[in-house]
Amino acid sequence: MTNISTERPIDALFSFDAPHGLPRFSELTAEMFEPAFDAAIVAHAGEIDAIADDPAEPTFANTLAAMERSGRALSRVARTFFALTGAETSDALQRVERAVSPKLSRHSSAIALNAKLFARIDALHARRATLTGLAPEDLRLLERTHLGLVRSGARLTGEARTRLAAIDERLSALGTQFSQNILADERDFVLPLTEADLDGLPASLRQAMKAAAGERGIEGYALTLSRSIVVPFLSYSDRRDLRERAFAAWIARGENEGETDNRPILAEILALRAEKARLLGYPSFAAYKLDDTMAKTPAAVRTLLEEVWGHAKDRAARDAVSLKAIAAASGANDPLAPFDWRYYAEKRRQAEFQIEEAEIKPYFQLERMIEAAFDVAGRLFGLRFEALADAVAWHPDVRAWRVRGRDGSDRGLFLGDYFARPSKRSGAWMSALRAQNRLDGETPIIYNICNFAKPPQGAPALLSIDDARTLFHEFGHALHGLLSDVTWPSLAGTAVSRDFVELPSQLYEHWLTVPAVLSRHAVHAETGETLPPALLEKLLASRSFDAGFETVEYTASALIDLGLHEAAEAPAHPLEAEREMLERLGMPAEIVMRHRSPHFAHIFSGDGYSSGYYSYMWSEVLDADAFDAFGEAGDPFHGETAEKLHRHVYSAGNSRDAGELYTAFRGRMPTSAALLRKRGFVV
Repeated sequence: MTNISTERPIDALFSFDAPHGLPRFSELTAEMFEPAFDAAIVAHAGEIDAIADDPAEPTFANTLAAMERSGRALSRVARTFFALTGAETSDALQRVERAVSPKLSRHSSAIALNAKLFARIDALHARRATLTGLAPEDLRLLERTHLGLVRSGARLTGEARTRLAAIDERLSALGTQFSQNILADERDFVLPLTEADLDGLPASLRQAMKAAAGERGIEGYALTLSRSIVVPFLSYSDRRDLRERAFAAWIARGENEGETDNRPILAEILALRAEKARLLGYPSFAAYKLDDTMAKTPAAVRTLLEEVWGHAKDRAARDAVSLKAIAAASGANDPLAPFDWRYYAEKRRQAEFQIEEAEIKPYFQLERMIEAAFDVAGRLFGLRFEALADAVAWHPDVRAWRVRGRDGSDRGLFLGDYFARPSKRSGAWMSALRAQNRLDGETPIIYNICNFAKPPQGAPALLSIDDARTLFHEFGHALHGLLSDVTWPSLAGTAVSRDFVELPSQLYEHWLTVPAVLSRHAVHAETGETLPPALLEKLLASRSFDAGFETVEYTASALIDLGLHEAAEAPAHPLEAEREMLERLGMPAEIVMRHRSPHFAHIFSGDGYSSGYYSYMWSEVLDADAFDAFGEAGDPFHGETAEKLHRHVYSAGNSRDAGELYTAFRGRMPTSAALLRKRGFVV
């Protein structure tokens, strides 16, 4: 990024006037953001004050609609900034992030606790049944805005208001530090290896580790904590000592002595969240968070998780017996450890299904999987994707496409940033530089972030089947943003209930393994042949392989998330509480929860998924049942079913209650039966 004057107006710096309507990423520097945030916050505060101080009687137009039009400069600055801090961060950007996070929290609290503003909205809400000329979506905006302010403390008075604002500001700072500490631990662990250390590793993983070493100026190969490297290493490395070392570093992220230690941070976060819930009149933070979800209560969440937990634990116990037998047959006499599970599970998978990663990966080229995701979107929803070679984003690896509808209309931009690098936080996600809205006729700018291993120059990027599912998953989120068709920005795209937001993404994963999709896009990188039917049958047959392990590690994390937030008083020692809860659950000794608390970014880097990690499973109940609708129609691309899915799920945003939207699509609410069948726990 080149340096330019920081004295240019916000609108000039963040006007999204680069080619194709993108921000001017090539001109931005870290030093520009804090003054831009400061000015944008002042501008937005002025707009809110003008609405609150309006002497005219409150109306939908001069209050709710005016609020929706406010804060545009702040939105542009913030969306640009957080795209960078997630995908192309630096020490300078992280310093700015630590500085602006509490400022943004104070600004948000000032709006939520603005008594005059709330009085106007409260008055409108009280007479909502008699308001005329409002569309159903307008009333939905009024209801959601009013509820959001109440849940943010608008009814509090005196010291309680002041204390809530202080809590939110502190939580914002702690969440930022928690996230940065994880990134630092992931970035700083690098284990140099030689050719002699690579026994058992497939060629594609060796290439990725060699490329990772080259990026870090290391000779030979580098074992890093990038998920696309460490997980396959744990699956294939014959070196048990190295597997143990890698696994120990992987599960210890955020739990190392020193300045990146997240243990005191998570204890403080839990204590502040419990206090916040009490201030707002809830018995626990979990009760507060879940009150505005499809699940509604911690008891409903626990019922689902514990039902699945029993099935998963039984399956994992049976699988552990098989893995121990494989280990013993190979001459290994050590007890089966968590760092052994993936290794022996892969041996078992190869034996039972005759599938090896080296045989599968060449058929799952990144380029062809991107095309497959686009192809499915075209067949279901009529979308076309036009590559924009001259688009400039935050990193040269980022690619852009213009998205067009069935009639050729502009539906927005899609950006894909697929390769791992030290400046990018781990995991995969979707976000938006701009949300869709009909208020100003704005089309969305949506991006996907992944962390696939980057191949050597000139070689194709090859994905595992799990990587390919991740690509489809995040693209499902992207479609939720791209297909959004609502009036108000606050209701657009993925701005839905946390336990509904994963439905479009998890549902989209199903189309990856539709035979018509694989036969067209799963093409061998060297020979050009399509995926053989026999290999496809093996892939489909193995879909629920190791479901016990995967469900145990996920469900344990969801139950710990719920347990840590369900108590009226936060545990003083969260890791001891985690250990005790796992012991009561009967956590298998051979499996570790997917996200231990010190690196559980979903729930501690912000409160988006706090008390809400269960939502992936809640949404899986929905997605398994939803895909059954296509099975019942006899066609995975059934036109009428796809149109209903488009109208009631992908384009609807938060224009209606999530349960109403699902029922409008499916005709009823689902049960857990489809989920249990999908995971192979019941026939």
